[in-house]
This record gives sequence, structure tokens and C-alpha cells, in this order.
Amino acid sequence: MGTTLQGFKDSVQHYLKRLQTGVVATGIAATLAMGGLGASSAVHADALEDIESRGTIRIAVPQDFPPFGSVGTDLQPRGYDIDMANYIADEMGVTLELITVTSANRIPYLQTGQADLVISSLGKNPEREAAIDFSDAYAPFFLGVFSADADESVEGPEGFADKTIGVTRGAVEDMELSNVAPDSTTIQRFEDNATTISAFLSGQVDYIATGNVVAAEIAERNSNRAPSLMYQLKDSPCYIGLNKNEAALQAEVNRLIAQALEDGTLNEFSQRWFSADLPDNFGS
Repeated sequence: MGTTLQGFKDSVQHYLKRLQTGVVATGIAATLAMGGLGASSAVHADALEDIESRGTIRIAVPQDFPPFGSVGTDLQPRGYDIDMANYIADEMGVTLELITVTSANRIPYLQTGQADLVISSLGKNPEREAAIDFSDAYAPFFLGVFSADADESVEGPEGFADKTIGVTRGAVEDMELSNVAPDSTTIQRFEDNATTISAFLSGQVDYIATGNVVAAEIAERNSNRAPSLMYQLKDSPCYIGLNKNEAALQAEVNRLIAQALEDGTLNEFSQRWFSADLPDNFGS
């Protein structure tokens, strides 16, 4: 259990940092964007034409952030982002070259021409938008209140009345929940993420405010206590990153995202990696 909870804690710390700061490598990315590194001049003016001509697309993906991207027991990359990268390459009819990156170097890899796209649980904010362009949303990333009862849902925060919800003290979800919960809601705060998760798993609380990434980890390892989304608190979906002024590539990627949303592929990815359907408002 200690190892499992540590894994949960690592995942939570990763997404909390993402939500709170909005960017890990913005400073580096902005410097690269403005500094005119020589390597960046190697990026073609028409990246889509370049990809089609060489027959290969280079996509940067995470290797340390399940369920978006990690290394399986077979030492092969696996996760939502890897599935999305494969889908794009297959639909474009080109060979996929995966490039594993960290949060800190994913944007520099794009800007220096080492990757054509970044599919790495990338959120959007003004600093990043000044440095690179983004596709439409391709993956859900959100905070919510989850229930131990798969059949339970609420229309709004008023549905939390008289309920006890576990949350990690001072976390983003604590602040979001505190802003909307009725006075009769008991917000039971725990001192760290591992204790919050343990309280939910043990039945000390039947409701937990957390992120969909952590909820997916709980569901995978504890199917009899799988959290079910009851209400979404904060939406911060993931986007595919690409270099500035690549209108043709951006249009093609957006076309494929829309196609995957329409034909159910994105929902299959969500079911596979998050153990849940896409949120009702996804893509709107």
C-alpha cells in the first residue's frame, strides 16, 4: 500500500504543479522563441509538407506521467498521449517516430525542430501561446468531486449539501470546492494527498475532490472503489503543441481531432486510460 500511495502522491503532485503554475518551461520556451536560436531556423515554413515528403512524423510524448504516458512492463511506451500520437500518424499515412520528453524540455524540443508536434498533457496559458500554437483540445484534464457510487451525480454544487467531501488541505481542488460548496457541506481536509486518497479507499469519506488523473489511478488499482465523477470543478484540457505559423499542419491536426471525437476514438481513449467517458462539455 505504501508504494501504491506514493505513486498516487507523485501523480497528484505532478498535476497540481501543472494547474497551479500553468507552465514548467515557459521561461525557457519564451527565451527560445525570442532568442532566435540557430536550430529554430531549421524548422520548415510548411511543416505538413515536410512531414508528408519524408514520410515520418516526430511526436514528443511523456514517459513519466501515467496515464498520459509511461513505460510498460514490456518497456514500450503506453498511455493516452501515445495512443493519440499513433492515431495521428496512422490517419496521416506516415511513420511515427516517438520522442520521449519531460515537462521541462517538451517545448524546446518543438522549437528547435527536434519534434513536429508535442502531445504531452500540455495545457494552454498566455505565456505558452506567445511561444507556440495549439490544436483544439484532445484530452480531458480536470478537477472534480468524485463519488464511490457510480450511479450518483448532481446538477450543481447545491447537490453537495449535507455531504462530507475529502480533500487535501490547500490544494487547488480545496480552493475550488470551498468557493462553491453550500454551508451545510462538510469539507474534510487532510494534510497530504496520500492521506486523502487513503480516507477515500478506506470508506472514511465517500466523496473526494481530486483530479481525473488520480481518479483513474484509484480505479485501475482499486476497481471495487473506483471513483465516479459527480461534478466537475475546474476544466483544464490538454492540447497538441506545434510551432508558430504552421496553419496547414494545425488545420490537419484539428481535422483529425474532430474526426476522433466524432467517431468515438477519443472516448475509447478516455475509457481505456481514465476509466470514464469524456466529460459532457468536452470539445465545446
